[in-house]
Amino acid sequence: MTDSAADVTPQILENRDDASQCWFARISTDLNLPGRRNKTQRTFPCVLQTSQERRDASLIEPSFDAKALSLSDIQAASEKGKTVLYLAYGSNLCKETFREKRGIKPRSQINVLVPSLRLTFDLPGVPYIEPCFGNSAMRDPDAMGSEDYHKDRWKKGLVGCVYEVTPSDYAHIIATEGGGTGYRDVLVDCYPLSDSDTVPEKPTTQRFVAHTLFAPPDKSHARPDPSYAQPSARYLNLITTGAAELALPREYRAYLNEIRTYTITTKRQQMGKVLFVSTWWPFLQLLFALNTQFQDDKGRSPPWLAQLATLLFMGVWRSYDGAFKKAFGDGERTEGDETSSKRGNGMNEEQWRRIGEENGWFRSNGKMEHMA
Repeated sequence: MTDSAADVTPQILENRDDASQCWFARISTDLNLPGRRNKTQRTFPCVLQTSQERRDASLIEPSFDAKALSLSDIQAASEKGKTVLYLAYGSNLCKETFREKRGIKPRSQINVLVPSLRLTFDLPGVPYIEPCFGNSAMRDPDAMGSEDYHKDRWKKGLVGCVYEVTPSDYAHIIATEGGGTGYRDVLVDCYPLSDSDTVPEKPTTQRFVAHTLFAPPDKSHARPDPSYAQPSARYLNLITTGAAELALPREYRAYLNEIRTYTITTKRQQMGKVLFVSTWWPFLQLLFALNTQFQDDKGRSPPWLAQLATLLFMGVWRSYDGAFKKAFGDGERTEGDETSSKRGNGMNEEQWRRIGEENGWFRSNGKMEHMA
């Protein structure tokens, strides 16, 4: 029996609202708009490495239903002294994001490789300001890295950090990622990384599993070319800073440092940015305030607010595609940055070579080091 249109439409709208809430939760955490002041950088206590015993115990743990996780479940788990191993990646690698903004206090941590996942930058943000955010997707081991986009050239799995957190902290992570709407709690195989400068093609360390929140692709919120947009320098700096703080392998950090960031290069784009922010910032600010007031203890917004976020998302990107991009220029990718170019960021050959030498990317003969 086939579903009728009346049966299918509510589910489509629900999925779209869930995706909008994921988008809204992400930009409310990661977006840096006028009126938000950066705090003085804090220092955080060192965290011990996750024990082998705790990693072994993860192999028999079940996944959670992120939508159904209740306060009583959290309290019961806390009373039993249970903890959750949570896989963090992207901006959550940075202490400023994970430990300061989100207030998470990990008990232990360990750097890992996750062969089944890959890092993407396909979550739309706000044009001219934060064109895209980091996300994760299933990895095809046989797929070749893209030569068109620097951020797609990493051929190995996702490199991240597994934090051991309390049940209440994990519930807070779920809340700040949209309260489980659109996300599923999944268990992924993780392999501890050694102190080597390179990331192995095939891990040889002992497997354990960790929880992560995975959002399946949603075409209603995808851009025509999901890999087209470039992250802002501010956002990418959170990731590269976190990678350095965690001492992730040098090879992976070199890859992150080669990702090109979105840069406004014309007065026309600058004017477009000012007008775009002036147009949409009051609505975003109102939505932030409404969400703070009406979200439940799981971080979920009421249906009417989720639908409002859907309309806002559509308005932001339709106004950009239909008017702002044509009138003021590209708000997702640096203009003049050819996707097939081997050099970028508006630098000439000598500037690129000098930066490469300073970061150890070149041999003494000036040729690029091969990254396995």
